[in-house]
Amino acid sequence: MKSKSGSAGSRVPSSSSSLLPEPGRGIALCEFISIWNSGQNQNTPPLHRDIAGWLEDRWHAQDCELLLMAFRNAGKSTLIGLFAAWLLHDDPCRRIVVLSADHQLAKRMVRNVKRIIEAHPWTQALKPPRADEWASDRFTVNRDKELRDPSMLAKGIGANITGSRADVVICDDVEVPKTCHTPGKRVDLRERLDEIEYVLVPGGLKLFVGTPHTRNSIYALRSPDPEGEPPYLNGFTRLELPLIDEAGNSRWPERFPMDRIEKLRRRSGPAKFASQMMLRPMSIIDGRLDPDRLVVYDAGLDYREAGGEAVLRLGERRLVSASCWWDPAYGAPGRGDASVIAAVFTDEDGNYRLHDIAYLTHDPDRLNEADEATQQCRQVIEFVTRLHLPKVVIESNGIGRFLPGLLRSEIVAANLPIAIEAVHSTRSKDLRIVDAFDAPLAAGRLYAHASVMGSPFIDEMREWRPGANVRDDGLDAVAGCLLSEPVRLPRRIAQSGAKPAQHRAEWRRGLRSYTAKTDFTL
Repeated sequence: MKSKSGSAGSRVPSSSSSLLPEPGRGIALCEFISIWNSGQNQNTPPLHRDIAGWLEDRWHAQDCELLLMAFRNAGKSTLIGLFAAWLLHDDPCRRIVVLSADHQLAKRMVRNVKRIIEAHPWTQALKPPRADEWASDRFTVNRDKELRDPSMLAKGIGANITGSRADVVICDDVEVPKTCHTPGKRVDLRERLDEIEYVLVPGGLKLFVGTPHTRNSIYALRSPDPEGEPPYLNGFTRLELPLIDEAGNSRWPERFPMDRIEKLRRRSGPAKFASQMMLRPMSIIDGRLDPDRLVVYDAGLDYREAGGEAVLRLGERRLVSASCWWDPAYGAPGRGDASVIAAVFTDEDGNYRLHDIAYLTHDPDRLNEADEATQQCRQVIEFVTRLHLPKVVIESNGIGRFLPGLLRSEIVAANLPIAIEAVHSTRSKDLRIVDAFDAPLAAGRLYAHASVMGSPFIDEMREWRPGANVRDDGLDAVAGCLLSEPVRLPRRIAQSGAKPAQHRAEWRRGLRSYTAKTDFTL
C-alpha cells in the first residue's frame, strides 16, 4: 500500500495558486480536495480537512483496516470519492472495488469519481480514449499495465464478486435498514463481507464508511452480548465524528447550528438521532411504544359553516388537515388479522390528534345480504362521513388490492364527495411503526382521544416488540396516518345525468376558490 504522495502537512494553495502541481512535488490529499472545491466554488470545511488528514496519515502508515464513521450529511461519500481519485492519480494501476447496500448506491460513487477525474486539473489525463472503458459502474483509466480488472468497479453487497481482484475495497453504507433489520439479514451481511478477504490483494486497504443502523451493528466497538462474538470490525483503526463533539458543540456549525440540531433531534426522534447523528449503535426499533406518553383529550369535533367557509375544530383548536388509513383484513370476528381504520388530524400548532380508531368486523349472519368486504366498506363510509374526512387511503397489500373499486362503488352509491387512494407498502412493518411513532411521541406531540384509550390499540402499544408475534394491526393503521401527507384534492364532480353529490364545504385551509372582481378584460 505504498504511496508516492507527499505528507499531510503539505501546503494548501489558495484559490489564486496555480492549478498544476510543481514538478517533483508530492500532492497531499487535502491539497487535492481543496483544488477540487475551489473549482466548484466551495470552501473546504475544517471537518473535511480533519477527515482528509486522517485518511492520508493512515494511508502513509500502511494501515490496511480503516473505519470512518461520521454523522449523516457530513459529506463522507463525497470525500471518499475524492480519496479514490487521489489514489488513482498517485498510481493509475490501482484497482478499487466499491461495495454498497445496493448496486445503485455503489454506482453513484463510481460515477462521482469519473466526474472528478474528468474535471480535476490534476487527473484529466487519466481519462481513456475509448468509451467502452468509461462506463457508469466501472471504468479503466489510462495505465501502463494490462490488467484484467477495471480501475474502479461498483457492486451491491448481494452481488457475486468471486474472481475479482482489488488493491482497495471501499464498503460505503453496506449497513442500512434493509441489510440489518433482522438477525438473518445481519448474518447474511457478515457472510457477504467475509468474501472481501478473497478479493483483496495481500496488504490491500479495506475501508468501511457509514453509520450504525442496529444495536448489533458491524461498526459496534463492543458486542451488545457479553457472551457473544467479538465486534465484527475488531482491530480496525477508527475515526468517529458524531454531530456534537465532546464539548457539546456542533462539528459543522455553518451547516448544522445548534438550533437546527435541536429541530433535527425533535423531528427524527431520539433513537434515530442517536444512531444516525451521534453514531451510537442502537436499533431504531428497540424498545416499546409507551402509551403513557400520549396526551389524552376528550373534546369532540365541532364542524360549522359560516359565510361560505367551513371550520372544523377540536375544542378551541382549529384543525388544518387530516389523514385516514384503512388496513383491511377479511378474518372472522376475533380471529386472524384485524381490519382497522384510523383517523389522525393535525391542528394549527402541528400536533397530531388520533381522534378515532375502529376495528371493523362483519356479521356472518348477514352474509346473504352483503359479503364481508361490502359490510366493511359500508362501515368505512360511516367512519369517514362522521369525521368529515375528505379522503381515505387503503393499504393495498394482499386482499387490499380488490377493495378500492368496491369502496368506490359504495361511495358513488351513497353520493358522497370522498376521495380514495390505494397504497402498496413495501417497507418492513416494524420500521414503518417506529418511523411513525418515535418522533411525535418523544416530542409530546401525539394526542389521543379518550375513546381511543379504551380500545385494543393501547394494548398493542404496550405489548409491541420488533419482530415479536403480537397484534399490531391498529399500530400499522395509525402509522399509515402519521406517515401519509395530507393531499389537497378537489371534490368529486357529479357524472352527467347523476344527481348532484351531497354538498359539504371544505374545512381545510387553502382549498376554497375565490372569484375576484377586476376592471380589465381578456
